[in-house]
Amino acid sequence: MGGIFDLPRREARIQELDAIAAAPDFWNDGENAQKTLRERATLNGPLAAWRKQHEALEDAKLYLELAAEGDGESANEAANALTAIEGALHHLDLERLLGGEHDPGNAILTLQAGAGGTEAQDWAEMLLRQYLRWCERHGYKTEMVDVQPGEGAGIKSASFTVEGSYAYGYLKAEAGVHRLVRISPFDASARRHTSFASVFVFPEIDDDVEVQIDEKDLRVDTYRSSGAGGQHVNKTDSAVRLTHLPTGIVVACQNERSQHKNKAMAMKILRGRLYELEMQKQRERLDQLHKTKKEIAFGSQIRSYVLHPYRLVKDHRTGKEVGNADAVLDGEIDPFIEEYLQQTAGG
Repeated sequence: MGGIFDLPRREARIQELDAIAAAPDFWNDGENAQKTLRERATLNGPLAAWRKQHEALEDAKLYLELAAEGDGESANEAANALTAIEGALHHLDLERLLGGEHDPGNAILTLQAGAGGTEAQDWAEMLLRQYLRWCERHGYKTEMVDVQPGEGAGIKSASFTVEGSYAYGYLKAEAGVHRLVRISPFDASARRHTSFASVFVFPEIDDDVEVQIDEKDLRVDTYRSSGAGGQHVNKTDSAVRLTHLPTGIVVACQNERSQHKNKAMAMKILRGRLYELEMQKQRERLDQLHKTKKEIAFGSQIRSYVLHPYRLVKDHRTGKEVGNADAVLDGEIDPFIEEYLQQTAGG
């Protein structure tokens, strides 16, 4: 559907979807009905935002006219309105860069602690908090899918879904290896340690997107959930672990009490990972054809968080630096995401 400012095409498609939804048998197929409504909401979001800012601009013009007649309070109102409009248009301009097929949709984010035991596991948990805080700030709905606690502190791995407009488009900028340098709180000698954790981001793939998964290529293991959920969740083998034998990809889900629901969610995550793996291979082939040095593959170190001997967070892909490391770890990662989108637009 192109960029978000392709307004005429969006309006035309919304009219088509409205006609579909008006059909008497629309709700006979609940799954397709929900899909239609989701597509309409995705298309209508930018349109509604554009119209809202247009109305706000008209209000600001009125305030400016009153200010020109000597109304000091209206001058302040106009200034506040224009500041708000500028921020909203900046956000819309960023979404204009998100023209990928799955950018408007939901995301699945997985964290994996690197080598280093407690140090790396604690770092993975710090990153988990960072991303959950970012999602909260932006009004995204999150749901934990699987958490593997660390040995003594932190987490070995965690997966969660992110539901909301352009969740994947934004979060895909975070995929890669994140490096932490600090004085270890677990080292009695207070020595400086370097820790690593990997972030993987996948689109939530609709069922109508063809991703071939042969049952013969899957190993399915069930086990007792280790997370919260009361006594019931620990008495039944409701947790599910899928291993895709050709690729070695392992996916686990234990957030539901039903083994069937856990397997369905694990399959959804696996489909997303296999889809992203294929897209990654295509990107690498294109990079070779164009002889570029841009490395998007997981495993590349994309960002360093230095807490000692100075405090700085630097993105190695874009060169973006932020001195307030505490704010970044509290979820303020937008400067890095925005810089990444700006530099990779059209790439």
